[in-house]
Amino acid sequence: MNTPLTPDEIERLATRRARAKLGWYAHAGVYLVVNTFLFLLSTYGPGQRHWAIYPALGWGLGLALHGISVFALGTGSGLREHMIDKERERLQRRQQGRR
Repeated sequence: MNTPLTPDEIERLATRRARAKLGWYAHAGVYLVVNTFLFLLSTYGPGQRHWAIYPALGWGLGLALHGISVFALGTGSGLREHMIDKERERLQRRQQGRR
């Protein structure tokens, strides 16, 4: 049921996918830098308590969800494409019923 993509559509889709992946890599990089700083601060700073695990876990959950949305459910995943196809078919049937 998939229709072939035009070269413009392929270019647009490839650009969108690349941006999404680069966004996740940037997110992961900032996560590593900030949480390394927080770990060092909690280990060698005043009080020397390991509190940095809490922001790392919370932010890590957000990073994991972001990764899932980009790599597993993103524009290239079979699940998302399947759901889009089903919705497209449903909308087309509804539109044909109104004519």
